[in-house]
Amino acid sequence: MQIQKGNFYFIKDSYYDKVQDKELMQNKEKGIKRPCFYCFKDSKIDKLFWFIPISSKVSKYQEIYNKKIKKLIEKKKKPNVDTLVFGKINNEDRVFLIQNMFPIIEKFISDTYSRKNLPVRIGYELQQEIETKANKVFSLVKKGNKGLVFPDIINIKNIMIKEIKEEKIM
Repeated sequence: MQIQKGNFYFIKDSYYDKVQDKELMQNKEKGIKRPCFYCFKDSKIDKLFWFIPISSKVSKYQEIYNKKIKKLIEKKKKPNVDTLVFGKINNEDRVFLIQNMFPIIEKFISDTYSRKNLPVRIGYELQQEIETKANKVFSLVKKGNKGLVFPDIINIKNIMIKEIKEEKIM
């Protein structure tokens, strides 16, 4: 499968078995493929991708977003939230959950999310916003601010790097 930046994908259950992180959004709900994930390539490690889950529960996350903004204003800080991005997919409102992002490699990716046999995509500006914020959040996590995301993305990244190295040996 050719993994394309900006497309959406589903993941295999074997990914969960491999990383064993209970903070990951769980796969499949009542036989329906869920959730799907926005994908972009890691800027430094070949064969490593970042997946960001999307949600249709926009009002739920809008409330969370508003509370975070209010707290920042009360603390006299710049009101900016990088862990949630709102946008449209197929002309429907969705939220990109950077707070739930994680790294992955191709062998754990199952299918492309498609409509009418075409991969679902988003506009370039939204892609840039998501990727800029995700990279910023990852940078902050590397500096010790692990509370920005739920999964242990440092540990998962190390597991995926080990998988990449093992694939090269075989």
